[in-house]
Amino acid sequence: MLSKFKYVPSVLLVVLLAGCQEAGSKSAEAPAAPKTQVGIVTIEPEKVDLITELPGRTTSSLVAEIRPQVGGIVRMRFFEEGQDVKKGDLLYELDDSTYVSSYKQAQADLESTNASLKSAQLKYERYTQLRKQNNVSQQDLDDAQVAYLEARARQKGSEAALESAKINLDYTKIKSPIDGRIGISQVTVGALVTGSQATVMTTVRSLDPIFVDLAQTSLDQLKQRTFLALEDVDKGSNKVALILEDGSKYQDEGTLKAREVSVNESTGSVTLRAEFPNPDNLLLPGMFVRGLIHELTHNAALLVPQQGVSRDVKGNPIAYVVNADNVVESRILTVERAVDNQWLVTDGIKMGDKVVVEGSSKVRAGSEVTTVNMKRDDKTGAIVADAASDSLAQGN
Repeated sequence: MLSKFKYVPSVLLVVLLAGCQEAGSKSAEAPAAPKTQVGIVTIEPEKVDLITELPGRTTSSLVAEIRPQVGGIVRMRFFEEGQDVKKGDLLYELDDSTYVSSYKQAQADLESTNASLKSAQLKYERYTQLRKQNNVSQQDLDDAQVAYLEARARQKGSEAALESAKINLDYTKIKSPIDGRIGISQVTVGALVTGSQATVMTTVRSLDPIFVDLAQTSLDQLKQRTFLALEDVDKGSNKVALILEDGSKYQDEGTLKAREVSVNESTGSVTLRAEFPNPDNLLLPGMFVRGLIHELTHNAALLVPQQGVSRDVKGNPIAYVVNADNVVESRILTVERAVDNQWLVTDGIKMGDKVVVEGSSKVRAGSEVTTVNMKRDDKTGAIVADAASDSLAQGN
């Protein structure tokens, strides 16, 4: 009875081996898994205007702080606060009674010295003739000449005193030195003012054109100069657009006029001054604005869509690039700045590289992929499938 089941294990072993061979054969014949499909953008050089956005404040192109140059009581005011005034317009008038008196006294002194000068001149001329006839001594002639010169000097001093009295009298009528808009008066009729006082009577500001002072860090200026030294980078037009506090764009374009020659030690920034037309007086001094300056033009910029750029564990910007063998490579990029929804890349990408912009989460460096061409929509800036390519499978 035992001999009947003696060879059963051998039979089972043969059956199991045959089953394994059959399973191995079926596994070898199974098709390979499909390659991951990704969307790519082929990088081509573009001409790009590089715009720098800077914070700033508006400031008057001309400012005149009105102060009295002589003392006195304010007798009249001739302007309405907030109105436009012209150069030479009368603003205030001071009580001029003492200055009129001083002016008349100076006039009388001048008339007296003129008479003395005339007498001394006639005496000197007469003595000159008598000396030729030897009727006066040389000493008398010399004394007459000295008296004449002294009289002429006193006459010049009297003329200067009269001119000074006239200037002081004119200063009692305080006029605007510039065209502009006048502010609130700080003094009233009847107030006592003194010459060259610290307190201003009012202020006149010229608003058209108006200046905008923009702040740029010294580091950004250094980067700009370094970038300008590149072969395909040119200096921009220095035209400036203005964004107002409510986010709207100012209607007129300005021009960059000057750069400060020193760095503010407390802020580390350099002031850039732009000039804007302001015919409607929409811009008022002290407004906070943002200036968009066309400082540089890159004639062969390499722009990579931002959705095709991520960060590694060290924070370095990286992009996946599909090589000629359809294998994914990881590149570390050097990014200069953002241009709309793209990065301006100066290193790590070259012309013709195929950057993965869709499906990057499904692949890693070394993955074999199939590609679908994508492009950037010129109107919206969005990355969309190229019309000549098949639709890309959804999901990223």
